[in-house]
Amino acid sequence: MPTQLEVLMDKMKVLEDELIEELQKHQEEFSYKIIQQRVLFEDNIISKHKEYAKQVLTYINDAKLKHILTTPLIWICIFPVVLMDITISLYQAVCFPVYGIPKVKRQDYIVFDRQYLNYLNLIEKINCGYCSYVNGLFGYLQEIAGRTEQFWCPIKHAKRIRNLHSRYQRFIDYGDAKAYRASIEDIRHDFKDLE
Repeated sequence: MPTQLEVLMDKMKVLEDELIEELQKHQEEFSYKIIQQRVLFEDNIISKHKEYAKQVLTYINDAKLKHILTTPLIWICIFPVVLMDITISLYQAVCFPVYGIPKVKRQDYIVFDRQYLNYLNLIEKINCGYCSYVNGLFGYLQEIAGRTEQFWCPIKHAKRIRNLHSRYQRFIDYGDAKAYRASIEDIRHDFKDLE
């Protein structure tokens, strides 16, 4: 019989799925289709979007000085982010097959599609690409870490944590030593939902 926590986590998953469905309804509202990973707008929408594009020089001229001055701090983060991407991808490629953990698909988390928006200028598109990469990478990293935690230490925390990863509901309750010893091996390999 499922615990109350499992019931709530299942409800959250259903709500997440509904949210994604609702967001995808906007494809019709904003007249675009996704065909072979490309986002295609109707011609009349493309011309309307271009009317809203801000010229690069105007965009720079309108930028606040504090934004311009802090931009290098944002962009210097690309170096540790790329290093983290390479490291964690290598870790997953080598270790997950050894542990029998299903690999996380990078393309499910890192999505580049804002370059198809004609109301963005070149600088905005580059910035959006950067944000898509970094935020997508963090989701990818969290899923890899969650699967790793499920294999090595699937115990819930005693203290409240702000953001639960997708594997957390499978973990053993904090302090339940008997359940830990009885089910650790089953939980380590409980990835049936990913197949």
